[in-house]
Amino acid sequence: MRLRAFLFAVLLTSLTAVCANPPVSPAEFDQLYPNLEKLYVDLHQAPELSLHEEKTAARLVSEIKALGYDVTSGVGGYGVVAILRNGTGPNVLLRTDTDALPVEEKTGLPFASRVHTAEGTPVMHACGHDLHMTAWIGTAKWMASHKQQWSGTLIMIAQPAEEVVKGARAMLADGLYTRFPKPNFALAVHDASDLPTGKVGYTPGYALANSDSIDIMVFGKGGHGAQPQSTIDPIVIAARIVSGLQTLVSRQNNPLDPVVITVGQIHGGTKNNIIPDQVMLGLSVRTYKKDVRERVLQGIERVAKAEAELAGAPRAPEVKITEGTIAVYNDPKLTERLVGSLRRSLGDANVVEVPPKMVSEDFSYYAQDGIPEAMFHVGAVNPQKFADAQQSGTQLPSLHSALFAPDFQPTLRTAIQTEVTELLELMGK
Repeated sequence: MRLRAFLFAVLLTSLTAVCANPPVSPAEFDQLYPNLEKLYVDLHQAPELSLHEEKTAARLVSEIKALGYDVTSGVGGYGVVAILRNGTGPNVLLRTDTDALPVEEKTGLPFASRVHTAEGTPVMHACGHDLHMTAWIGTAKWMASHKQQWSGTLIMIAQPAEEVVKGARAMLADGLYTRFPKPNFALAVHDASDLPTGKVGYTPGYALANSDSIDIMVFGKGGHGAQPQSTIDPIVIAARIVSGLQTLVSRQNNPLDPVVITVGQIHGGTKNNIIPDQVMLGLSVRTYKKDVRERVLQGIERVAKAEAELAGAPRAPEVKITEGTIAVYNDPKLTERLVGSLRRSLGDANVVEVPPKMVSEDFSYYAQDGIPEAMFHVGAVNPQKFADAQQSGTQLPSLHSALFAPDFQPTLRTAIQTEVTELLELMGK
């Protein structure tokens, strides 16, 4: 009996060791790396803002077309769709985002971006989309050269305008799910500034938030600052609105349903002794659940109009939603399935559950019509720097920071391993 138990333990250990071998071997990655490093440097040095990703898209088309994919450009703006058909099996979509941010780079890298728009706006890949694109090409190349290991239809999409949450809807409106194979699953990865390299983070269910940008124009009656009795002060109305909005969070919402209302802009007035005619408030609102989102948005309009009426304003405020996206909901069953494969590939300790975040992503729109989707986070911080920061309490540069730069080679390795592992889990023979 003991001998049988011993032999079973040896067999189990052997199987675990086999399963823990990542699909992209170190030798294969080393062979891929020089070209991918050049691609990354080129993309990092030539970032393009949302809705202007013309050269970026052309570079990706050139790279992936050479691998034998059926490529269509100009989908929903500068979107790219690359299809690789390989027999019967599921249709799986893998997305990368392509746009950069209006940030002046201060990383000190030898290949740092020095790009400015014609209007003088600095541009930087401060969110890691250059790394996402590089991993996307690396994964595309591996899948094209290992067709004997999988079957189905691989749908690689390079999406523009993620930072302004317009690209996903534009591609869908341009026929992403009608002109091309409709996916059975949708996948994406994103680098993470709060995880060390080698780690992959996952969040079942709600992972990223609904986001709404709202402008409120408050109207009053201007006049002399020394004679406020002859005016209706929109600055005071705006101040009361700012205070009133917080009760939507603290007194009208279940504390277990996260809500954030941030007033990021207040514009009004020209001189200290002049009461203006109007004031503009700029809000950012974050929620998860659809019903909570609707209730909070209705509440914002109600508070604004009530405060204006209380002050006797000449007209009700104008409340406009200027930008918005829905929450990313990682399908729990799909997430659990992918977590299992990633743990077998990368090791249990390297795949960790992370809490939901209140930041947003328009990857959420690919889950329409019940398509399961999952976005995983790939650690981008040097492990020693991460450990030192944890011990000292130092704040590391976050995504969108002028100082953010991923620890490129190990982050890229893990990103490709993650994407290939997930694709093989869903499409592997």
